[in-house]
Amino acid sequence: MTDQPPDLVEIFADGACSGNPGPGGWGCILRYGSVEKELCGAEIPTTNNRMEMMAVIQALEALKRPMAVRVYSDSRYVHDGITKFIHGWKRNDWRTADKKKVKNIDLWLRIDAAAKQHKVEWFWVKGHAGHVENERADALARKGLEEGRAAARQPTASISAED
Repeated sequence: MTDQPPDLVEIFADGACSGNPGPGGWGCILRYGSVEKELCGAEIPTTNNRMEMMAVIQALEALKRPMAVRVYSDSRYVHDGITKFIHGWKRNDWRTADKKKVKNIDLWLRIDAAAKQHKVEWFWVKGHAGHVENERADALARKGLEEGRAAARQPTASISAED
């Protein structure tokens, strides 16, 4: 086993979307030593990339103090965006190499701000390849998606101004 800093949090994050765009969910596992916390949520409508990003954002924003963090994601979009492309995007006023506006700037700003609070190492893992925590994060993302779908089907309660 590798040496782990005493204040190390491992984050396993994943997103899911039914249709792209469509209803989506995100899920993440935060592990601090032997303690784990699972989070999930949904957005309707959204895209898969946004849900992949939201899983990481929600996990990082859940941390209460600066920590050493290892983030594991099966999203090349998230991994490569934060480790390779974000520096150039910021230098180029959030434009890609071909001068187009970067998509999901709102979430890139959040992920960047949240990551700056910690010492983060980023790892890409192959999705749906038996990585136990990635499979669990995927299940949480699908749970978030289904809970979001169910909430969207609920009739909106009307509020009467009558006394």
